[in-house]
Amino acid sequence: MDCSIATITPRSAFGGPIRGDTLFGQLCWAARHRWGEARLAELLQGYTAGQPFLVVSDAFPAGYLPRPALPLHRFDEAPDADRKAVKKRRWLPRERFAEPLRQWLNHAVAEQDIADDELMAAHIQPHNTINRMTGTTGTGEFTPYIMAQHWFAPSLALDIYIAYDGERLSKDEVKQLLEDVGHAGYGRDASIGLGKFELTGLSPEDWPAQDNANAMMTLAPCAPQGLNFDPARSWYQPFTRFGRHGDLGVHTGRPFKNPVLMADTGALLSYSNGEVSTFCGQGLGGNGQLSKAIEATVHQGYAPALPVFLEETS
Repeated sequence: MDCSIATITPRSAFGGPIRGDTLFGQLCWAARHRWGEARLAELLQGYTAGQPFLVVSDAFPAGYLPRPALPLHRFDEAPDADRKAVKKRRWLPRERFAEPLRQWLNHAVAEQDIADDELMAAHIQPHNTINRMTGTTGTGEFTPYIMAQHWFAPSLALDIYIAYDGERLSKDEVKQLLEDVGHAGYGRDASIGLGKFELTGLSPEDWPAQDNANAMMTLAPCAPQGLNFDPARSWYQPFTRFGRHGDLGVHTGRPFKNPVLMADTGALLSYSNGEVSTFCGQGLGGNGQLSKAIEATVHQGYAPALPVFLEETS
Protein backbone atom coordinates (compact mmCIF):
# COMPACT_ATOMS: atom_id res chain seq x y z
CA MET A 1 0.00 0.00 0.00
CA ASP A 2 1.17 3.54 -0.78
CA CYS A 3 0.98 5.98 2.12
CA SER A 4 0.19 9.69 2.14
CA ILE A 5 -0.92 12.37 4.56
CA ALA A 6 -3.66 14.70 3.34
CA THR A 7 -3.97 18.13 4.94
CA ILE A 8 -7.35 19.84 4.85
CA THR A 9 -8.70 23.15 6.09
CA PRO A 10 -12.36 23.31 7.23
CA ARG A 11 -14.43 25.94 5.41
CA SER A 12 -17.77 25.62 7.23
CA ALA A 13 -19.42 24.13 10.27
CA PHE A 14 -19.61 20.33 10.47
CA GLY A 15 -22.27 17.93 11.66
CA GLY A 16 -19.67 16.14 13.78
CA PRO A 17 -16.03 15.01 13.88
CA ILE A 18 -14.44 13.57 10.73
CA ARG A 19 -14.23 9.80 11.25
CA GLY A 20 -12.33 7.51 8.92
CA ASP A 21 -15.07 4.94 8.34
CA THR A 22 -17.63 7.61 7.44
CA LEU A 23 -15.16 9.44 5.20
CA PHE A 24 -14.40 6.19 3.37
CA GLY A 25 -18.09 5.76 2.59
CA GLN A 26 -18.30 9.25 1.15
CA LEU A 27 -15.18 8.68 -0.94
CA CYS A 28 -16.88 5.60 -2.40
CA TRP A 29 -19.92 7.67 -3.35
CA ALA A 30 -17.58 10.28 -4.87
CA ALA A 31 -15.93 7.53 -6.95
CA ARG A 32 -19.34 6.31 -8.13
CA HIS A 33 -20.41 9.80 -9.21
CA ARG A 34 -17.13 10.60 -10.96
CA TRP A 35 -16.31 7.28 -12.64
CA GLY A 36 -19.49 5.22 -12.55
CA GLU A 37 -20.76 2.20 -10.68
CA ALA A 38 -18.64 -0.27 -12.68
CA ARG A 39 -15.38 1.39 -11.61
CA LEU A 40 -16.46 1.44 -7.96
CA ALA A 41 -17.36 -2.26 -8.14
CA GLU A 42 -13.91 -2.93 -9.60
CA LEU A 43 -12.23 -1.00 -6.79
CA LEU A 44 -14.21 -2.90 -4.16
CA GLN A 45 -13.24 -6.35 -5.45
CA GLY A 46 -11.60 -8.25 -2.60
CA TYR A 47 -12.54 -5.57 -0.07
CA THR A 48 -13.99 -8.00 2.46
CA ALA A 49 -11.13 -10.48 1.82
CA GLY A 50 -8.30 -8.36 3.18
CA GLN A 51 -7.61 -6.44 -0.04
CA PRO A 52 -8.82 -2.84 0.45
CA PHE A 53 -8.12 -0.33 -2.30
CA LEU A 54 -8.23 2.55 0.19
CA VAL A 55 -8.03 2.99 3.96
CA VAL A 56 -8.47 6.41 5.56
CA SER A 57 -8.03 7.76 9.08
CA ASP A 58 -9.94 10.20 11.22
CA ALA A 59 -8.93 13.84 10.87
CA PHE A 60 -6.43 14.98 13.53
CA PRO A 61 -4.98 18.41 14.32
CA ALA A 62 -2.10 18.85 11.87
CA GLY A 63 1.14 17.54 13.34
CA TYR A 64 -0.55 15.60 16.17
CA LEU A 65 -1.70 12.05 16.80
CA PRO A 66 -4.21 10.70 19.33
CA ARG A 67 -2.93 9.24 22.58
CA PRO A 68 -3.54 5.48 22.47
CA ALA A 69 -6.05 3.65 24.65
CA LEU A 70 -3.35 2.44 27.01
CA PRO A 71 -3.96 2.36 30.79
CA LEU A 72 -2.33 5.28 32.58
CA HIS A 73 -0.18 2.98 34.69
CA ARG A 74 1.65 1.90 31.51
CA PHE A 75 3.00 5.46 31.14
CA ASP A 76 5.70 7.16 33.18
CA GLU A 77 4.20 9.36 35.87
CA ALA A 78 3.78 12.95 34.75
CA PRO A 79 5.40 15.27 37.32
CA ASP A 80 3.52 18.31 38.65
CA ALA A 81 0.20 17.25 37.08
CA ASP A 82 -2.90 15.89 38.77
CA ARG A 83 -4.89 12.99 37.31
CA LYS A 84 -7.57 15.24 35.80
CA ALA A 85 -4.98 17.34 33.96
CA VAL A 86 -3.14 14.25 32.77
CA LYS A 87 -6.29 12.74 31.27
CA LYS A 88 -6.74 15.87 29.14
CA ARG A 89 -3.37 15.28 27.46
CA ARG A 90 -4.93 13.56 24.46
CA TRP A 91 -2.65 14.70 21.63
CA LEU A 92 0.92 13.57 20.93
CA PRO A 93 3.13 15.78 18.73
CA ARG A 94 4.07 13.69 15.70
CA GLU A 95 7.76 14.43 16.11
CA ARG A 96 7.62 12.68 19.50
CA PHE A 97 6.21 9.44 18.10
CA ALA A 98 9.63 7.76 18.01
CA GLU A 99 10.08 8.31 21.76
CA PRO A 100 9.44 5.26 23.98
CA LEU A 101 5.74 4.64 24.43
CA ARG A 102 5.95 4.92 28.21
CA GLN A 103 7.13 8.55 27.85
CA TRP A 104 4.29 9.72 25.63
CA LEU A 105 2.18 11.07 28.46
CA ASN A 106 4.90 13.56 29.33
CA HIS A 107 5.02 14.76 25.70
CA ALA A 108 1.27 14.80 25.07
CA VAL A 109 -0.70 18.07 25.20
CA ALA A 110 -4.29 19.15 25.85
CA GLU A 111 -6.61 20.78 23.31
CA GLN A 112 -5.92 24.20 24.82
CA ASP A 113 -2.24 23.80 23.93
CA ILE A 114 -3.12 23.41 20.24
CA ALA A 115 -5.93 25.95 19.91
CA ASP A 116 -6.87 28.93 22.06
CA ASP A 117 -9.96 27.14 23.33
CA GLU A 118 -11.57 23.99 21.92
CA LEU A 119 -10.50 22.16 18.78
CA MET A 120 -14.18 21.73 17.90
CA ALA A 121 -16.91 23.77 19.55
CA ALA A 122 -20.63 22.93 19.34
CA HIS A 123 -23.22 25.67 18.75
CA ILE A 124 -26.99 25.19 18.67
CA GLN A 125 -28.68 25.89 15.34
CA PRO A 126 -32.52 26.19 15.15
CA HIS A 127 -34.29 24.50 12.23
CA ASN A 128 -37.85 24.60 11.01
CA THR A 129 -39.99 23.58 8.07
CA ILE A 130 -42.72 25.86 6.76
CA ASN A 131 -46.16 24.45 6.03
CA ARG A 132 -46.89 25.99 2.61
CA MET A 133 -50.63 25.80 3.22
CA THR A 134 -50.53 27.89 6.40
CA GLY A 135 -47.29 29.79 5.86
CA THR A 136 -46.13 28.90 9.37
CA THR A 137 -44.51 26.11 11.35
CA GLY A 138 -46.77 23.81 13.33
CA THR A 139 -46.79 20.31 14.77
CA GLY A 140 -45.55 16.93 13.55
CA GLU A 141 -43.11 17.32 10.66
CA PHE A 142 -43.45 21.11 10.93
CA THR A 143 -42.36 21.29 14.58
CA PRO A 144 -39.28 23.54 15.01
CA TYR A 145 -36.20 21.72 16.34
CA ILE A 146 -32.57 22.39 17.12
CA MET A 147 -29.38 20.56 16.16
CA ALA A 148 -25.74 21.14 17.04
CA GLN A 149 -23.30 22.51 14.51
CA HIS A 150 -19.61 21.92 15.18
CA TRP A 151 -17.01 24.55 14.34
CA PHE A 152 -13.31 23.78 14.23
CA ALA A 153 -10.94 26.30 15.78
CA PRO A 154 -10.11 29.18 13.39
CA SER A 155 -7.18 28.44 11.03
CA LEU A 156 -6.93 24.86 12.30
CA ALA A 157 -5.53 22.46 9.70
CA LEU A 158 -6.28 18.74 9.91
CA ASP A 159 -4.27 15.67 8.87
CA ILE A 160 -5.82 12.54 7.34
CA TYR A 161 -3.63 9.44 6.93
CA ILE A 162 -4.37 7.56 3.71
CA ALA A 163 -3.19 4.14 2.54
CA TYR A 164 -4.13 3.15 -1.01
CA ASP A 165 -3.37 0.47 -3.56
CA GLY A 166 -1.38 2.34 -6.19
CA GLU A 167 -2.13 -0.30 -8.83
CA ARG A 168 -5.88 0.33 -8.56
CA LEU A 169 -6.01 3.99 -7.52
CA SER A 170 -3.47 6.70 -8.34
CA LYS A 171 -2.42 9.54 -6.06
CA ASP A 172 -4.10 12.03 -8.43
CA GLU A 173 -7.33 10.05 -8.21
CA VAL A 174 -7.16 10.03 -4.40
CA LYS A 175 -6.67 13.79 -4.53
CA GLN A 176 -9.66 14.19 -6.85
CA LEU A 177 -11.95 12.16 -4.58
CA LEU A 178 -10.94 14.18 -1.51
CA GLU A 179 -11.59 17.41 -3.38
CA ASP A 180 -15.00 16.13 -4.49
CA VAL A 181 -16.02 15.33 -0.90
CA GLY A 182 -14.66 18.68 0.28
CA HIS A 183 -16.77 20.54 -2.28
CA ALA A 184 -19.93 18.53 -1.63
CA GLY A 185 -19.52 18.46 2.17
CA TYR A 186 -18.77 15.75 4.70
CA GLY A 187 -21.28 14.11 7.00
CA ARG A 188 -24.62 15.25 8.34
CA ASP A 189 -26.40 18.18 6.69
CA ALA A 190 -23.90 18.48 3.85
CA SER A 191 -26.90 19.25 1.64
CA ILE A 192 -27.48 22.52 3.53
CA GLY A 193 -23.85 23.64 3.55
CA LEU A 194 -22.12 21.77 6.37
CA GLY A 195 -18.91 19.76 6.12
CA LYS A 196 -17.07 21.81 3.50
CA PHE A 197 -13.29 21.63 3.47
CA GLU A 198 -10.36 22.49 1.20
CA LEU A 199 -7.59 20.03 0.41
CA THR A 200 -4.37 21.98 0.91
CA GLY A 201 -1.84 19.17 0.59
CA LEU A 202 -1.38 15.47 -0.18
CA SER A 203 2.18 14.48 0.59
CA PRO A 204 3.70 11.01 0.16
CA GLU A 205 5.80 11.44 3.30
CA ASP A 206 6.60 8.45 5.48
CA TRP A 207 4.30 7.77 8.36
CA PRO A 208 5.89 7.88 11.82
CA ALA A 209 7.10 4.53 13.16
CA GLN A 210 9.05 3.08 16.07
CA ASP A 211 12.03 0.74 15.82
CA ASN A 212 11.53 -2.94 16.67
CA ALA A 213 7.75 -2.50 16.46
CA ASN A 214 5.62 -5.35 17.78
CA ALA A 215 2.18 -3.68 17.95
CA MET A 216 0.01 -1.24 15.99
CA MET A 217 -1.80 1.96 16.93
CA THR A 218 -4.95 2.51 14.89
CA LEU A 219 -5.97 5.85 13.39
CA ALA A 220 -9.65 5.12 12.73
CA PRO A 221 -12.36 2.82 14.10
CA CYS A 222 -11.70 -0.77 13.04
CA ALA A 223 -13.11 -4.28 13.39
CA PRO A 224 -10.53 -6.57 15.04
CA GLN A 225 -12.96 -9.41 15.77
CA GLY A 226 -11.72 -12.87 14.88
CA LEU A 227 -8.29 -11.70 13.69
CA ASN A 228 -6.31 -13.44 16.46
CA PHE A 229 -4.96 -10.38 18.20
CA ASP A 230 -3.31 -11.13 21.54
CA PRO A 231 -5.89 -10.09 24.20
CA ALA A 232 -3.18 -9.72 26.86
CA ARG A 233 -1.33 -7.13 24.74
CA SER A 234 -4.19 -5.24 23.11
CA TRP A 235 -6.20 -2.30 24.43
CA TYR A 236 -9.13 -0.40 22.92
CA GLN A 237 -12.35 1.42 23.67
CA PRO A 238 -15.48 -0.17 22.12
CA PHE A 239 -17.41 1.93 19.63
CA THR A 240 -20.79 1.10 18.11
CA ARG A 241 -21.51 2.52 14.67
CA PHE A 242 -25.21 2.98 13.96
CA GLY A 243 -24.68 3.64 10.27
CA ARG A 244 -26.97 5.16 7.69
CA HIS A 245 -26.73 5.35 3.94
CA GLY A 246 -25.60 8.65 2.54
CA ASP A 247 -25.90 10.34 -0.83
CA LEU A 248 -28.41 8.56 -3.12
CA GLY A 249 -28.85 5.80 -0.55
CA VAL A 250 -31.06 7.99 1.63
CA HIS A 251 -33.79 7.80 -1.02
CA THR A 252 -34.26 4.03 -0.78
CA GLY A 253 -36.80 4.35 2.02
CA ARG A 254 -34.57 2.17 4.20
CA PRO A 255 -31.57 4.36 5.01
CA PHE A 256 -30.42 2.56 8.16
CA LYS A 257 -27.68 -0.07 8.16
CA ASN A 258 -27.16 -2.85 10.68
CA PRO A 259 -25.14 -1.62 13.70
CA VAL A 260 -21.46 -2.55 13.82
CA LEU A 261 -19.32 -3.03 16.94
CA MET A 262 -15.80 -1.66 16.47
CA ALA A 263 -12.64 -0.75 18.33
CA ASP A 264 -12.38 3.02 18.48
CA THR A 265 -9.53 5.13 17.15
CA GLY A 266 -6.33 4.88 19.16
CA ALA A 267 -6.53 1.14 19.80
CA LEU A 268 -3.28 -0.72 20.46
CA LEU A 269 -3.45 -4.14 18.82
CA SER A 270 -0.80 -6.86 18.93
CA TYR A 271 -0.40 -10.19 17.19
CA SER A 272 1.34 -12.92 19.19
CA ASN A 273 4.14 -13.01 16.62
CA GLY A 274 4.65 -9.23 16.71
CA GLU A 275 3.65 -8.74 13.05
CA VAL A 276 2.83 -5.16 12.01
CA SER A 277 1.28 -3.68 8.87
CA THR A 278 0.20 -0.41 7.24
CA PHE A 279 -3.41 -1.17 8.14
CA CYS A 280 -5.31 -3.60 10.31
CA GLY A 281 -8.88 -4.79 10.69
CA GLN A 282 -11.25 -6.16 8.07
CA GLY A 283 -13.75 -5.09 5.47
CA LEU A 284 -17.34 -5.49 6.62
CA GLY A 285 -20.55 -6.16 4.72
CA GLY A 286 -21.38 -7.31 1.22
CA ASN A 287 -24.10 -9.82 0.29
CA GLY A 288 -26.72 -7.96 2.31
CA GLN A 289 -24.90 -8.31 5.65
CA LEU A 290 -25.04 -4.58 6.42
CA SER A 291 -27.97 -3.39 4.35
CA LYS A 292 -31.04 -4.93 2.76
CA ALA A 293 -31.66 -1.75 0.78
CA ILE A 294 -28.26 -1.84 -0.99
CA GLU A 295 -26.97 -5.38 -0.58
CA ALA A 296 -23.45 -4.62 -1.88
CA THR A 297 -22.90 -2.11 0.93
CA VAL A 298 -19.54 -2.43 2.70
CA HIS A 299 -18.13 -0.61 5.70
CA GLN A 300 -14.53 0.33 6.45
CA GLY A 301 -13.55 -2.00 9.27
CA TYR A 302 -9.92 -1.32 8.39
CA ALA A 303 -7.82 1.41 10.00
CA PRO A 304 -4.46 2.92 9.07
CA ALA A 305 -1.94 1.63 11.61
CA LEU A 306 1.33 3.00 12.96
CA PRO A 307 3.94 0.51 14.24
CA VAL A 308 4.92 0.87 17.90
CA PHE A 309 7.15 -1.02 20.30
CA LEU A 310 5.18 -2.25 23.29
CA GLU A 311 7.43 -3.04 26.21
CA GLU A 312 6.80 -6.08 28.34
CA THR A 313 5.89 -5.46 31.97
CA SER A 314 6.44 -7.70 34.94
